[in-house]
Amino acid sequence: MASTLVSVKTVVVADDTAFVRDRFRTALETAGHKALLVKSAAELLARVRADLEKIDLIVLDLRLPHAPGVDLVRSIRKLDEGRLPILVFSGTIASAAEVRELAALGVAGYVNEYSALQHILPSLAPHLFPDNFNRRGSPRVVLGIPIQYRFGNTIAAALTLNLSHGGIAIRTTSPLDAGSKIKVRFRMPGSKRDIDAEGRIAWSDRRVGMGVQFETVDPANQTIIDNFVDAHFFSNRKA
Repeated sequence: MASTLVSVKTVVVADDTAFVRDRFRTALETAGHKALLVKSAAELLARVRADLEKIDLIVLDLRLPHAPGVDLVRSIRKLDEGRLPILVFSGTIASAAEVRELAALGVAGYVNEYSALQHILPSLAPHLFPDNFNRRGSPRVVLGIPIQYRFGNTIAAALTLNLSHGGIAIRTTSPLDAGSKIKVRFRMPGSKRDIDAEGRIAWSDRRVGMGVQFETVDPANQTIIDNFVDAHFFSNRKA
């Protein structure tokens, strides 16, 4: 694979909706990566067989035509022996039980198929460049809200990228070093209450931003975060 300042990655985007495929292709190709588009389970499995050594990531609609949901991931695993990182489109998840089954199959995470174009690459980056990120397998919800963070005596403001049960990603061109301790303050949409948390920088990348892994969160605030993530993760399902 070509070696450049930012290495070129090959991503299979498997979805039966042209709108979703085209948007992910645009985001990937604009950043210099290669997108392989498929619209059925048969096409996907054929692509994995043919290009296993070239593929860096699969982004998967779990409800492809004639595909039995989680069994499609099992079929991929029979071909790749667990080697390929797989992201599942969150809107195609039917239940929490499926999330548990997918975790057992080593699915790397979830991505919103209807994310704004500018949010697509940041959501894929931890899986395209795993050496620069601490990947978390818990569901993440795309969320762009103001956040204030403090490192030592320095206070800065930014916007968030996404939120999970255990952390939050921040968009910034001046990320802190991985391992740095940080305090954050943000307010969930529709809430009148600030959430304060302490954490540690889990990943840092100047092309995207940085991720904060929560270490200290008030239990009441953790409940607010958990409820928000769960509600939004399961609210965008396909009919």
